[in-house]
Amino acid sequence: MTPLGLRADDPAAIRIREAATRGTLSHALLFTGSGDRAAAARFAAAALECVGEGERPCGVCPACRKVLSGIHPDVITVQDPDHKNIAVDVVRAIRADAYIRPNEGARKVYVFPDCALLTEQDQNVLLKVVEEGPPYAAFLFCAENAAVVLQTLRSRCVELKLHPAEEGGGEEIQAAEALCRCLAERKRGKVTELAVRLEKKRITREDLAALLERGRALCAAALLLQYGGKPAEDCRETAPILAKNLTKTQIMRTIELLQKYRGECTYNVGTGHVLGALAVELEGIL
Repeated sequence: MTPLGLRADDPAAIRIREAATRGTLSHALLFTGSGDRAAAARFAAAALECVGEGERPCGVCPACRKVLSGIHPDVITVQDPDHKNIAVDVVRAIRADAYIRPNEGARKVYVFPDCALLTEQDQNVLLKVVEEGPPYAAFLFCAENAAVVLQTLRSRCVELKLHPAEEGGGEEIQAAEALCRCLAERKRGKVTELAVRLEKKRITREDLAALLERGRALCAAALLLQYGGKPAEDCRETAPILAKNLTKTQIMRTIELLQKYRGECTYNVGTGHVLGALAVELEGIL
């Protein structure tokens, strides 16, 4: 899993991260399918607001942490709990608000968690601002079925189809848990021992990348805990152990290293080299 809830190998996560890192992520995204659309929208919002260096979202910078915690002032979830559908007045207020510059972020991001609640009138009100709005306004639409979104609005969005995450965890997920527990023990040599075992198993670059991404997700969840937030369900066993035994600085540095060596896995670099270098740097944190 990425720090913001998507699997590392999820096509949507890959496309978002690649586009955001290049600075070409669309201002209008439509998340469809039966996958975790809320997580995908959160991931995209963080990518749009991220101020970290390298890949975006980094999951570590202040902007990413605020998106993770649901407190970023420029990421607005559009809801109308007083009505069955979202009232057109709410949508008109959003349209007007889009022309007000962001409070602190690079973008003003509007998340529509369920487009089935948008009436045809609502969508027509949004059409012009999505097409011709200010360059800092971004719109993230979520719908299990793309058919609930008018073709005129849909044609102005980049659609990303999501699929449910596979059940269960592979060996790389278990190894990520083991890595985090080694770090939490704060004993020199533990990480190196684990790295040697993984190298002997001839772990592939793909599995190592997934391991590092999962480890980064667990560390991000631990950091979120230290800031008073609640981690995702699948992080609630290991994240508290990290949060209790490592400082904020140590966790942030660990996230940076896991991200760095996750990037190494995209190149033709031997897994033994990656594991050895990573172990040395991680043990230097303890």
